[in-house]
Amino acid sequence: MASAGPGVISLHSGYPAEELLPTRLVRSALVRAARTSTAVERAPLAGLPELLSWFAAELAPAGASAVAPPSADDVVITPGGQSALSSIFRALAAPGDAIVMESPTYWGAMAAARQAGLRVVPIGRGAAAPDPGDLDDALGASGARLFYAQPHFANPTGAFWTSDERAGILAVIRARGVYLIEDDWAHDFGIDTDVAPLAADDANGHVVYVRSLTKSVSPAIRVGAVVARGPALARIQADRTVDDLYVSGILQAAALDVLTDPGWRSHLTRLRGSLRARRDELARQVRGQLGADALELVPRGGLNLWLRLADGVDMPGLARRSRTEGVLFSPGDDWFPAEPTGSFLRLNYSRARPEIFEEAVARIARLLP
Repeated sequence: MASAGPGVISLHSGYPAEELLPTRLVRSALVRAARTSTAVERAPLAGLPELLSWFAAELAPAGASAVAPPSADDVVITPGGQSALSSIFRALAAPGDAIVMESPTYWGAMAAARQAGLRVVPIGRGAAAPDPGDLDDALGASGARLFYAQPHFANPTGAFWTSDERAGILAVIRARGVYLIEDDWAHDFGIDTDVAPLAADDANGHVVYVRSLTKSVSPAIRVGAVVARGPALARIQADRTVDDLYVSGILQAAALDVLTDPGWRSHLTRLRGSLRARRDELARQVRGQLGADALELVPRGGLNLWLRLADGVDMPGLARRSRTEGVLFSPGDDWFPAEPTGSFLRLNYSRARPEIFEEAVARIARLLP
């Protein structure tokens, strides 16, 4: 979350550069929204009906096999994904309860869980999904009722669950009768494949789905959504009402304007090509300057590369020295619920200009022993 000063190369930020955002659509949408009643009236508690329907419809195409695909009544609008996670953890668990998480995983989810008083139980993952047997053991031993995961372009690893992995994980979730918190943060950032949310085929309410527009539409449009069923949704809605009452109607209206504009789909097509070029260039520089073994996989989407350096490298120290050399990156220690299993770092390819990737990686390489 640190701001990069003048002349500093930002490979740490999770927010795409302006040229990767639908800037024209956002500005026009905000102007139009300001002329409507949403600029002066309180928004409905759950969210604008048209936006609720949009989020539900996004799950419907892949959910044709579900007994009852999600509807607008299953959606609640939130001020971004982070607030959604905080509400879910508070609403569906009590202080002292366990929550199972992949390791490594999103630092914000760990922080939200701990702020809710939950005990994080890690299960290992790398380029693949966690082993279903490990998940079953962790749920059974801890008594956890929640499993937080990122099946698509996970932050930070970039891993993407296969069909078999999805089926294995869902089988455990259903057998245990627990909730899978599906964080679909990178839904709009597919490069070599598209995202098919697990929630689309969940007819029994075991999957609680989170999606945010903050990174793909604009950091200024703090709008996200939770899709859940029955009592779980009611508890999450109650928590959201107590915490924020409602989400800004003008921001919701602007978001809906962008998402329903014909230019949105054209933007996503251009974005895919831009992200591919950036990802491939940064991967080329990493392999050429840090070694082929530094990069475990080239992610099929998302915004980040996850690197492993030689064991024993002081990653926080390397990050501090790199900052003095004008390059910011995210040390891997921050992404582990428990002790890190090696010397890792995350590089984001969506913020800095790709023509300076070579110099950025060179500065990091010069600092290595």
